[in-house]
Amino acid sequence: MNNVIIGTAGHVDHGKTCLINALTGINTDRLEEEKRRGITIELGFAYLGLPDGQKAGIIDVPGHEKFIRNMLAGAGGIDLALLVVAADEGVMPQTKEHLGILSLLDIKRGCVALTKIDLVEPEWLEMVTEDVCEQLKGTCLEGAPILPVSAYTGEGVDALRQTLFDLVAQTQGKHIERPFRLPADRVFSMQGFGTVVTGTLIEGTLSVGEEVMLYPAGRLAKARGLQVHSKSVEKALAGQRVAVNLQGVKREELERGDVLAQPGSLQPTMMLDVRLRVLADCERTIKNGARLHFYCGAKELLCKAVLLGGVEELLPGESCFAQLRFEESLALKAGDHFVVRFYSPIETIGGGLVLDPKPRKHRPGDQELPALLDMLRRGDAKTQVEALVREQSALYVPLAQIRLQTTLSEADFAAHAKALEAEGALLTVTDKLKIHTAHYDTLKSKARALLAEFHQSNPLKAGMRREALRTSLFPRLEAGPAERILERMAADGSLVAAGRCLALPGFAVNFTPEQEALKQKLLSACRKELFAPPERSQLVAELGRVKDYQKVLDYLTDEGDLISLEPDLLFSREALEQAERLFRGLAAGNAEVTLAQFRDAIGTSRKYAMALLEYWDLTGLTKKTGEGRTLRG
Repeated sequence: MNNVIIGTAGHVDHGKTCLINALTGINTDRLEEEKRRGITIELGFAYLGLPDGQKAGIIDVPGHEKFIRNMLAGAGGIDLALLVVAADEGVMPQTKEHLGILSLLDIKRGCVALTKIDLVEPEWLEMVTEDVCEQLKGTCLEGAPILPVSAYTGEGVDALRQTLFDLVAQTQGKHIERPFRLPADRVFSMQGFGTVVTGTLIEGTLSVGEEVMLYPAGRLAKARGLQVHSKSVEKALAGQRVAVNLQGVKREELERGDVLAQPGSLQPTMMLDVRLRVLADCERTIKNGARLHFYCGAKELLCKAVLLGGVEELLPGESCFAQLRFEESLALKAGDHFVVRFYSPIETIGGGLVLDPKPRKHRPGDQELPALLDMLRRGDAKTQVEALVREQSALYVPLAQIRLQTTLSEADFAAHAKALEAEGALLTVTDKLKIHTAHYDTLKSKARALLAEFHQSNPLKAGMRREALRTSLFPRLEAGPAERILERMAADGSLVAAGRCLALPGFAVNFTPEQEALKQKLLSACRKELFAPPERSQLVAELGRVKDYQKVLDYLTDEGDLISLEPDLLFSREALEQAERLFRGLAAGNAEVTLAQFRDAIGTSRKYAMALLEYWDLTGLTKKTGEGRTLRG
């Protein structure tokens, strides 16, 4: 089923509402003020019966410049444009502004209705028709059919209706297979029903009883009832105008511009990466840092436009990459079109395309950014996946979250990611996380620089502690995934493991003769009586005045040749290994090993035996059970 939305556009009082009434028999003016003043203020809705029995939705938008924000609220979901120009007045300011908006929203198909032909002479009509043709050049409606019509006499109405039938048949429908998404352009309460939201279902299908999430707040509700063209339905399809009766949410908890969508299918954001352009006939420019009014769907927000790639000012007809930074959150998808209006006075100035709906904040001098954004703009689906993963690698965003920035299904996104990994563009860190090889290369360079600096400052240390390097390299990443990346670096030879440390390949500690002599004295002192080594204070008294004492001692503890036991003891590696063998022997013949048994087995005092047992308790070798200890596991 090809569900299509037709949207009117045109200057105030050019007969849009009367024309829709003539085409459909439905008066879209629903407010008393609209009927009294004879102009459309809010959005109006009707439907056009099609030859196959289906219905095409029609959105009647206001033409008065004061209500242009309402026009924008309705224009976001339309597939076909019906531009209305009154024959007695011709092209007017709002005609041009609406035409510019249709171009910015990438509406590619439509027609023009020249209304009120009963009020003009044939020669005047011919002149107005020529002027309209000229005005359409270079716009989205260049070459579109122009049909003279009178809603008052009915002349030309049948021909216009048939043209709309033909255009609907040629128009591709919206994506039913995607998660549902409905930007709310009206929110109200009805007695006996509660909260009702109306809008165009721009993607997916929505069924009665289905859970919905209200974005950007992230509030859950349920679709208690659905109406399409004023009739209750069990399921609404993409491309239909839908009224949703919501359960579990109050009227004051949402507003026009909020989005109803499948839970978890969108990500609230305060920034967007976009391709921004200024209308060619605009008299204003967009300067770097300018404040703008932003419109997408029915959402209206203030934003700051940060022009990227060194651009300081965007002139009429020009475009560039930009990051829009908002004062409130919103939730969009890549590929959404938007319009921006000048801050003051408020007039339409330009718009563009959302490239990345959840970007990181960019540095002004980021040299790689324009190429990445161009991949998002021009590339196929796989290229776009690569660009997004590359952009988000530094933030270690899970793949499932990155997918929400696209319109791809889980299966298609996973297939592209797998293909990119096979090509060597992506690397797997965990089941949920992949990073781009360019980011991995950057990490390797940073790791080597950190280790080189460390070796320079600490020539007697075998390397940098893993935890210290990990924290420096990965301030935003959990320890597990970070360790996997370090393991990959060690596996490909970018760095080497040195005990509990990491070092550059080829690095080795080189002792001076004096340092080597000090090292041997420290080892000998601690090995002399394996299970009754000297305390630190005693070693300091005997050797502490020797140059580089602390550096050599740190080297021995880093390498594990000496192990520090609280509070002030240094056991040699050999002592711990032999003591452990003796404890295991005792444990094999006893249900539990007491402190006294262990003390006697190693032939030392209670102080040293207790220090060893408490150390093993902490490291997980033993556990305390009543009066004694047993081996863990």
